[in-house]
Amino acid sequence: MSDSLDRSTKINLLREPLVKKLCEVLDKSSNKGWRKLGELVGNDRRFKVSPDDMEMCSLKVLELEGSPSRTLLRLMGERGCTTGHLVDYLQTLGNSEALQCMKPSALQILIQPQSVALISGHNLRLSCHAVGKFPVQYQWFKTNEEVPNSFSSDLVISPVRLQDAGFYICRVNCGDTFEFSQWVQVDVLNVTGSCGQSYHSLEGRLKLVIQPQSQRLHIGETLQVECGAVGRPIPRYQWHRNGVPVPNATKRKHMIPHSMQDHHGRYRCEISSSTERMWTNEVDVVIDDVYAIGGESSDFFLNNVPDQLHATDKVALLIGNLSYQNHPQLKAPMVDVYDLTNLLRQMNFQVVSLLDLTESEMRNAVEEFLLLLHKGVYGLLYYAGHGYENYGNSFMVPVDAPNPYRSANCLCVQSILKLMQEKETGLNVFLLDMCRKRNIHDDSAPNIVLRVTANIVFGYATCQDAEAFELSSSGFTNGVFVKFLKKRLLDDEKITVVLDRVAEDMGQFDATKGKQALEIRSSLSERRALTDPILPGDSADLAHAHSLQWAKAHELPESMCLNFDCGAQIKLGFAAEFSNVLVMYTHIVKKPEDMSFCQAHVTDFSQDLDVDPKEMNRETPEETGIYLLSSNLPQHCLYTRVSSLQKLREELVFTVCLQGTFTAMDDESVHWTKSINIGKPLIARLDLNRAVRRNSCLQTCMMPHSPSHSPCHSPGPEHHLHLHYKSHQAQDYNRLSPQHHYLDVCEYQGAAGGCGDSFYDNVGQSRCEPAYDSAGGLSSSPGRLSTPIETTDDILELQTVYINSLQLQQQ
Repeated sequence: MSDSLDRSTKINLLREPLVKKLCEVLDKSSNKGWRKLGELVGNDRRFKVSPDDMEMCSLKVLELEGSPSRTLLRLMGERGCTTGHLVDYLQTLGNSEALQCMKPSALQILIQPQSVALISGHNLRLSCHAVGKFPVQYQWFKTNEEVPNSFSSDLVISPVRLQDAGFYICRVNCGDTFEFSQWVQVDVLNVTGSCGQSYHSLEGRLKLVIQPQSQRLHIGETLQVECGAVGRPIPRYQWHRNGVPVPNATKRKHMIPHSMQDHHGRYRCEISSSTERMWTNEVDVVIDDVYAIGGESSDFFLNNVPDQLHATDKVALLIGNLSYQNHPQLKAPMVDVYDLTNLLRQMNFQVVSLLDLTESEMRNAVEEFLLLLHKGVYGLLYYAGHGYENYGNSFMVPVDAPNPYRSANCLCVQSILKLMQEKETGLNVFLLDMCRKRNIHDDSAPNIVLRVTANIVFGYATCQDAEAFELSSSGFTNGVFVKFLKKRLLDDEKITVVLDRVAEDMGQFDATKGKQALEIRSSLSERRALTDPILPGDSADLAHAHSLQWAKAHELPESMCLNFDCGAQIKLGFAAEFSNVLVMYTHIVKKPEDMSFCQAHVTDFSQDLDVDPKEMNRETPEETGIYLLSSNLPQHCLYTRVSSLQKLREELVFTVCLQGTFTAMDDESVHWTKSINIGKPLIARLDLNRAVRRNSCLQTCMMPHSPSHSPCHSPGPEHHLHLHYKSHQAQDYNRLSPQHHYLDVCEYQGAAGGCGDSFYDNVGQSRCEPAYDSAGGLSSSPGRLSTPIETTDDILELQTVYINSLQLQQQ
């Protein structure tokens, strides 16, 4: 280990214990503290710390545990300040105490163990890795007792039992010095049935496995409501009664030894981690006077609770297409899919999130999605990418669609709805974040006959014959629709009410006012919400089988420690950014004392995968394209992002290469390699690259030029369906002047290819292609069913013949 910190390391990569200690010193120093440091940095043009930045730092003293120094260091790190720069500044300040913080100790714990909640019978692994000037030894403790035979950096208990729950700590010895790791808690849940069997550990994700139960008690009896979630880090709990947080009720089990009348009500628990939040079901707790109920059994009460709307399961398919081969590239779908994935998981949806799918991959993904559906399931499909709408039918454009594309190259949303209806789903929600302009190259009118069901909700990001926008930004931001949707999605309201509020929020957004407005089409007759509880009922076995199918596509490879002949030890870890995007990271756990330099990188990936050699094995997640998951990854690693896992045809085999130099060999580089096989990770297990099967959604969308063409039949009157239609646009889209339309198109090209500026400063690219007529000019004809719609505040009832899907008629 060197005698000084690496001066090239960015300060936002410094270890948390060092940063915490440094901030404490700078916050309390008056003449040599954070203000003087800020003045020095402000005079250095490289990092541009402005007076406004300093004022923002000073306001942190008003926050609980707020630190001006931490905010200043974060700003400096974001602007490229390294450890070397920081040390130079501190030397100029003459703050010897702060400089002492920057000096490495003889022993450093690089990886701290993390608290975890898991199910009894699974495997427990706690990891603590340290480096020192001399060889290090480990000893694990549970509370004050040594854990027998626990001398490794990894504490493994397999299988874990209920009695293994408790608090653990690791002592690390190095010569005459030693350090303790942080304390961690292990919570072991006793779960029986399908939840315990189908759960697969995914770091950073919560899984609700124990729901509270309704109960009826006598006054004086013990009230106990219990829930439980598994995940790493360990979940936090807050019980609520009648919608109000219960003071000091922050454990899995909320117990009141002697219940009183005023303890009755509706209870549910909020479960959260640093990145997720979810709710349990809400249950009734009734407290009766012992003489008032006359011996009535609690079974009578529980069996006579009014039926609550519920789902037998919840499944969501999220597709974001951004890297188009023959059309303008998009940016927002990746962020949109990532944010919605996390929100839907908090409502206990089983989510499949996929980026950049070809036509065949999209069709196969839809087929796998349909396999997870059965009677009573809430099914949700979200799509972000290029799209169009012809004659009331919406088409999603794959990344390999030709230019121009037609319906045979795309997926028809209404055909997917038809297949979902055949599963007798309880709720069908479609959130389509795409343009709805007419495609003049496609004259087909597919006949899709749908059942009359009062459980369909369409949330269109924009109105008919209009565009959906991204926001111009140098970084990664949401599209307009999801920017407002994510603020409302967790509301415990009927889904159409949620979308109404999103529409109202969007209507106040100046950048797209008059350009983009949410449209809602619904046949939903019940108050169904995405937050409704899951009660499998008679479908418990089927739900369990489908959960196993979902879990199969979301299994991460186990982290592993690799030992090389030279004596070095490497940790190889994995994380999932999306269902088809895997993140790998390598970290040096141990290296020989005579080795002056040591680094491990991954290489030799299958040509099926989308891995850019220039973006592999980078020192920060952002350098390799990992923008969304970076805060959840361990530090001081080399990172590689492996996308397009759906293209993997064989098991994923790659090479870990260790590169080292020894002082005795004049720093000549030596290499060692290991071949690693992690099977088919995540969505690769489902073989979405296979040929499209005959019963796919391609067969339900019959059109003249489609490979699946077959005669069309007109439906009888029984297929006419009443839907509610809402448009939150204040003007008629078809009344835009031709000149204004041209500016729109020019701006779209500019966003994609560098031509032109936005007509609004923060409005970026449209998710549709500009339409041209045969003479090469802009087409002003939106199509034969695009009669201008006068929008009002009233709900217009639509008579929809589902052959051409949702054709508008004023009643």
